[in-house]
Amino acid sequence: MRLKNKTALITGGSSGIGRETAILFAREGARVVVVDVDDARGNETVDHIREQGGEACYVHADVSKAEACANMIAVAEKTYGALHILFNNAGIMHNDDGDAVSTEEAIWDLTMGINVKGVFFGCKYGIPALRHAGGGSIINTASFVAHLGAATPQLAYTASKGAVLALSRELAIIHARENIRVNALCPGPLRTELLMKFLDTEAKKQRRLVHIPMGRFGEAKEMAQAALYLASDESSYVTGTEFLVDGGITAAYVTPE
Repeated sequence: MRLKNKTALITGGSSGIGRETAILFAREGARVVVVDVDDARGNETVDHIREQGGEACYVHADVSKAEACANMIAVAEKTYGALHILFNNAGIMHNDDGDAVSTEEAIWDLTMGINVKGVFFGCKYGIPALRHAGGGSIINTASFVAHLGAATPQLAYTASKGAVLALSRELAIIHARENIRVNALCPGPLRTELLMKFLDTEAKKQRRLVHIPMGRFGEAKEMAQAALYLASDESSYVTGTEFLVDGGITAAYVTPE
C-alpha cells in the first residue's frame, strides 16, 4: 500500500478528479478527509470508501473562505493526528466565462476566489500541518490551458490555472528544505462533469478533441493515478514540477526552445 499510515486531505472530493482520487488514496491505505460544498455527494464519497474498508471523513468547506480552510486542516489533524498529503483540487469552470469582453467581473472574481484563493488558503493553513508531520506532499490542480490557452474562450479559468502553476513553483522552492514537496497536476481535457457542462454542444467537444493527439478525453481515474504518484514516496525527489497528463496536447502545440 503506497500511502499506508498517511492522512490525505482532498478538496473538491465529491466528484470528478477529487472523488476518484479519494477512493484510490483510501485503497492505497490513506486516511482521507473529503472536502466539498456538496454535502450529499461528499458524504457519498466517504460512504463508498468506508464500504470498501477504508477510513474517511467529510468536511464542508467553501475553499474561497479563509476560516473554512483553517477548519478543514484543523479537522484533519484532530481526527487523524497529522496531515501528510494536501490535494488542493477544488475548482470551477463557469458557463459564463468567456473572453475579456464578454466575461463579467463577478464571474472573474468567483473563479479566482475558488481556483486561486482556494489553493492559497489550503497552503496557508496546510503547510504548518505538514511541518508538524515532518513534511509531506502538496498537489495543486492546474491545467494544460495554463500553458496553451483554450480553444473555447474561458479567460478567468485559464488565468486562474496560470496563477496556480506560478504559485506552485514558488512554494516548491520556498519549502524544499522542509521536506515539503509542491507539484502542479496539469490535466488535459477530461470527460468530467465540470468540463462536459462547459463543452455543452457537440461542436465545442469536437473543437477540443481535434487538438488531442490521443483523440479522446481523459478520465478522472487517470488523473487520480497521477496524483497518487505525486502523493507517494515514489516521487520523493519530485518538486516544483508541472505534471502534464494531457493526452499529448501540449507536446503537439508547444515548440521546444
